Amino acid sequence: MSVERIALFIDGANLYATTKALAFDIDYKRLLREFESRGRIVRALYYTALIEDQEYSSIRPLIDWLDYNGYRVVTKPTKEFVDSTGRRKVKGNMDIELAIDALELAPFIDHAVIFSGDGDFRSLVEAIQRRGVRVSVVSTITSQPPMVADELRRQCDAFIDIAHLADRVGRDPQERAERIQRSAERRAAVEEDDEQE
Repeated sequence: MSVERIALFIDGANLYATTKALAFDIDYKRLLREFESRGRIVRALYYTALIEDQEYSSIRPLIDWLDYNGYRVVTKPTKEFVDSTGRRKVKGNMDIELAIDALELAPFIDHAVIFSGDGDFRSLVEAIQRRGVRVSVVSTITSQPPMVADELRRQCDAFIDIAHLADRVGRDPQERAERIQRSAERRAAVEEDDEQE
């Protein structure tokens, strides 16, 4: 039996909102390992929009880490506009980029795994399926409200609730507590050094 060729398509903003609703953090190394255990990862793509002209972005360390650890990061700058009420809005939708990559990769994979609950992806899922590719959607129905659109869940071949993967792909709470402790100790040491100068 041949090994299943898998591609991961991660809608970064959507996955972040989903895991935030479930109150856990993704460990991207464990996430990759989880899907490597199911087949051969052809590509693992992570999509996110970035605010230009921002000195420091909280997402920058994650993007850099992903870039060096088996993921291909696809970014584009956000667009800023003023809505009809005069409020400043920021828009950064990566749906088109994800859809094009998924369609282009379809002939080279057996299984597409889309990390998003966005109902706009229903027709993409259908198009990939017509090319003979199995499609799984990763999101959650355990949050209130559910983070996955019903039409997307009905269209995919398999729905994976990320809440059920939390123990395998979530950041270890003990490791997270230790990391926070180390960070606090470093901050305290820096403050102490500053006081002594």
